[in-house]
Amino acid sequence: MKEQQVGRLAMRVEGDNWNAYYAMTNTMEGALFLGSIRMAFVQDASRKAVFMGLMRDSVSSILEGVVGAKPEWKDPVKAPEHERTKE
Repeated sequence: MKEQQVGRLAMRVEGDNWNAYYAMTNTMEGALFLGSIRMAFVQDASRKAVFMGLMRDSVSSILEGVVGAKPEWKDPVKAPEHERTKE
């Protein structure tokens, strides 16, 4: 099967929360809100990894149901400047 990107997991700091979205490759328009956690709870790298893993597994389950295959995850990349949260 040919590799094809069908979206991404987007993590955003918004206020006191760290929010997870499933979004299309080049836009946040129409992004699906997946979950949120208070920033105070993810200051520790291991807790941050656990939350990211849960969100990644959630997206994997959704995509497996839609396309019939679990996605392969690449290393995280920073969001383009125009998509970053403005504090």
